Amino acid sequence: MCAKIIPFKAIRPARDKAHLVATRPYYSYTKQILKAKLIHNPYSFIHIINPEFRKADKTEPNTIERFEKVRDKFNQFRDEEIFIQDEKPSFYLYRQSANDQEFVGLIVGASIDEYNKGEIKIHEETISAREETFKMYLDVCGFNAEPVLLAYKENKKIIQLQKGLMSKRPEYEYTSTDTLKHELWVIDQPDIVQELAHQFETVKNLYIADGHHRCASSALLGNERLVENNFLNENLSSSYFMAYLIPESSLKIYDFNRLVSDLNNRSAEEIIGMLEDSFEVSLMKKEFRPTKKHEFAMYLHSKWYKLNLIQLPTSDNPTDHLDPRILSKLILHPILGIKDLKTDSRISFLNGKTGMKGLQKKVDSGLAKIAFGLYPVSVRDLMHVADTNNIMPPKSTYIEPKLRSGLTVYEL
Repeated sequence: MCAKIIPFKAIRPARDKAHLVATRPYYSYTKQILKAKLIHNPYSFIHIINPEFRKADKTEPNTIERFEKVRDKFNQFRDEEIFIQDEKPSFYLYRQSANDQEFVGLIVGASIDEYNKGEIKIHEETISAREETFKMYLDVCGFNAEPVLLAYKENKKIIQLQKGLMSKRPEYEYTSTDTLKHELWVIDQPDIVQELAHQFETVKNLYIADGHHRCASSALLGNERLVENNFLNENLSSSYFMAYLIPESSLKIYDFNRLVSDLNNRSAEEIIGMLEDSFEVSLMKKEFRPTKKHEFAMYLHSKWYKLNLIQLPTSDNPTDHLDPRILSKLILHPILGIKDLKTDSRISFLNGKTGMKGLQKKVDSGLAKIAFGLYPVSVRDLMHVADTNNIMPPKSTYIEPKLRSGLTVYEL
């Protein structure tokens, strides 16, 4: 088993427009900010994703008609040379940095065959309806605009090669309004491309950190096109998908915390009494954030509590040792009546970047009655779950880096 990657001829912004084109996913913006971006920045990739801005002839979301408009707007950007296409197959070295945090990885074409074989490993379930919708999107639009985030176990030779490449001036270098610095190097020298591909052949597995649905949808489309082509050419562009490969040590995993809108007809005293069956419950004098695995924070009735798990799980299943599963098994389900994290409207989630203050604010404002803070899942735990073909509970991790749409585009 090895990681098979290919260079590709990216469609990407002209150098002077890269900072204007590349964008966070549209769903990460509020409606007001999204509208402002569409009004004031004619180059934003959001215009491609939202091609009907200020148009009277609207189409329904997730339809072929809407996707055709996305494709047409993308082609308009190409005709106007907002986007250009590289002449040589290339890898793209991308660094994202802020303050003392840095992410460095390689944008490549990753193999659908390896995904099908389970060599690109998953830790999250996908929803079939979403897979089919996004497969249709890819089929009609004909491109990947945001890389899937794939992690791999440390490889010193790859890191050395990348450090050497970053000593040269990048093709793009700019800082976005969220204070992140973005740098991109185009790696098109055949000998270096070959050496990087060779080094990744020594990497045993790749792990999906973010982008399970995009992976699954790309595989559906690639498999379908391979059948249509009578299996004559396994090197169809649709047999690969755009991915950002990053060493495991560079991933940043934040906690994903829980908020519940009511107390399931229980009093605070009842809840604390029930918790004492499984946890040591300590009232804290101030805001509390978990400092180790199996330690939880709880905010209830304007007070912070520390919950220490009394008995460790004995199961051989690694998912049973994850704090999100323990919280569901011992608190959310039996005490608060939350049976399904995916469908129960009483539960919501808040990523750990907002801190414990974010949880307290939600409860104090009345948007929730009780909040739980968790210790972040480790990269090793994520990989162990994937290696044993298990699935993590929903919303177990909030992972960075978050990648830009439209910085490099992979043509299908």
